[in-house]
Amino acid sequence: MIYQTFAELYDELFDPAMYQQWLDFVRRELPHKDGQLLELACGTGRLGVLLAQDGYQVTGLDLSDNMLALAQSHADEAAVTLPLLQGDMLDLSAIGQFDAVTCFADSFCYLPDIATVQQAFEQVAQHLTASGEFLFDVITPYQTDEVYPGYMYNYRDEDRAFMWTSYAGEQPHSAEHDLTLFIYNEDKQAFDEVSELHQERTYVLADYRQALQAAGFSQVMVSADFGRQQPDAQTTRWFFKCRK
Repeated sequence: MIYQTFAELYDELFDPAMYQQWLDFVRRELPHKDGQLLELACGTGRLGVLLAQDGYQVTGLDLSDNMLALAQSHADEAAVTLPLLQGDMLDLSAIGQFDAVTCFADSFCYLPDIATVQQAFEQVAQHLTASGEFLFDVITPYQTDEVYPGYMYNYRDEDRAFMWTSYAGEQPHSAEHDLTLFIYNEDKQAFDEVSELHQERTYVLADYRQALQAAGFSQVMVSADFGRQQPDAQTTRWFFKCRK
């Protein structure tokens, strides 16, 4: 149950403005809404609900049952149709073809190495229609090397406390996020504690381009600021638009 609370707290504390910016990015890059869109790593479904409300025919896929339970709750609350699949982005063999695939919130950065990232790209390519488009984002080496080390965030209310501390990881361009949640247990009259260690890793832009090309993507555009700017040396997140 406490892991469900972890998912709920993540959902509660995540900046809602980010979802609107991802929606705007999709609107600009995928103006036609008549095709089928797959949202990889859909999480709690906040973006999927916004996409569905905007007229996209979106399906969400995530590895976490807890996240998908929240996504279903949000879809029901918004009265939208949002099919949800539990699955691994490294094996999409059980699903069909889509006209577009998205994957945001640096979800590919939680994969262990560039070979695994390429495997995910290959799965996307295999499940895109011939003219399909692939939108995603990743954090940059500037984010992992300069921004994350020493980052701290704390939150507390009457029943919960949450601590987030980030460190530089052991691998190049990696970071570790130490997340600890304390939640009050009425039966014990004390706090239960659960911790998670999240590891992210990113790569230089040339590595992403090479992995995309090997996966079958011949047209790759890269931007910053949700597609509104050209990347520079202090860009914290790259945005990709790819076609086969």
